[in-house]
Amino acid sequence: MAGEGDTEDERWVDEHAGPVVRPYAVTRGRARPVTGSFDLISLVTATRTTVVEEGGLGPEHVAIVALTQHIQSVAEVAARLDLPVGTVRVLLGDLVARDLVRVQEPREPSGVKDESIYEAVINGLRAL
Repeated sequence: MAGEGDTEDERWVDEHAGPVVRPYAVTRGRARPVTGSFDLISLVTATRTTVVEEGGLGPEHVAIVALTQHIQSVAEVAARLDLPVGTVRVLLGDLVARDLVRVQEPREPSGVKDESIYEAVINGLRAL
């Protein structure tokens, strides 16, 4: 809550971090990416070395492209930019749609996909 002596500008500035912008403002109120679902361990790589802020891209988009010049996981991007993962997913969807980043989803573990093996293990453990 703002104190009675606070001006309009003082209420929207954090003493240490600078201007405070709510996550929904960064994504323009969107909660889901336009494309993709982006697992926490999905790997993100920029497809270009630099990006100029253009229509529909904000400073956070540009920061993601800069950060992902070297492969980063979605979780790392969120942590390094100090943004919620949901916000980063929405921003990544924008960047993928513009072909500014490439996202590699984690592979499913190879091996047996037959659920009867799991049932046999559970039954064996119950028998102990």
